[in-house]
Amino acid sequence: MAPYSSPSSRGIARPVVSVALLALCSLTLSACGSSEGKAGADGAGNTATTKVTDATGTKVDVPAAPERVVALSEMDLDASLALGVEPVGLTAGRGQKGAPQYLADQAETIPVVGAVTGPDIEKVVQAKPDVILAGQLADEQVLAQLRRIAPTVVTIGGTKDWKKALRLTGTTLGRTNEADKFLTDYETRAAALKTDLGPRAGTKVSVARYSAKGTAVMQQGVFISDVLKDLGFTRPGIQNEQGEGHSTPLSDENLKEIDGDWLFIGTLDPGTDSELLAELARKPAYEQLGAVRDKHATVVDGTKWTSLGGAQAAVSVLDDIRKAMVK
Repeated sequence: MAPYSSPSSRGIARPVVSVALLALCSLTLSACGSSEGKAGADGAGNTATTKVTDATGTKVDVPAAPERVVALSEMDLDASLALGVEPVGLTAGRGQKGAPQYLADQAETIPVVGAVTGPDIEKVVQAKPDVILAGQLADEQVLAQLRRIAPTVVTIGGTKDWKKALRLTGTTLGRTNEADKFLTDYETRAAALKTDLGPRAGTKVSVARYSAKGTAVMQQGVFISDVLKDLGFTRPGIQNEQGEGHSTPLSDENLKEIDGDWLFIGTLDPGTDSELLAELARKPAYEQLGAVRDKHATVVDGTKWTSLGGAQAAVSVLDDIRKAMVK
């Protein structure tokens, strides 16, 4: 599975504003307003706005109290729900038909308005948003189309820092206090876990994702690596190198690259991919890993550990580590 990156770097197909879309825009009073977002989703609601500087440095006027939010990345969905805001549209997570598995219960009634490859513009219009959280979307043509629908905020910067994204989302949604409280609680929980880990906090932790294409490891510059760094863990081999996401799939001969004092391995669909993991566990190269021999290998939910991540994912990862490593 190729490393994930921003939609523009994958060469997504750029949605085109169709005749049907233009007609739909004319019927939904709020749908194709200016990017300044001076009116609410009903075209006549609260006109109070606040200016937000997004992750690209673009200044965007957003409603002071947004009511209809569309989340165009897993991290945006995670952050919105963490701050007490249920979006009116989401894009499906990596390898998912809807929300990432760890958010599925919270997001089960939210309509899907796109995929990792990009938003479905007509579905975004139909959601009648008053704010669009655009994740790490960098395609200027797509952003221009979104800004004709509602004020659009790129929430994820080049470092994919989930904490910065949460703060920016909190500012955009008028939930700054909630964002600050969440981060304070996270830091408290992380510090407590680090203390409880004792000498294990300095051990080498490996994170891998398995698929039909093979096993890949998560590198630096992604969500899970930032969480592990908060706990004082070191990383083995190429997991110390900067990457766009995860490595290319490793051959069985190089499977030792996923070894560490502790190993966390998952798939993007733990339910249907359980047979794949069982197949991996039977391979001699896997059985010979030190973490496996020491019974330090744990199967995890890849939708939170090895995908884009987010605020709630970070807290859940702390819980997973505590369960696996704290005796």
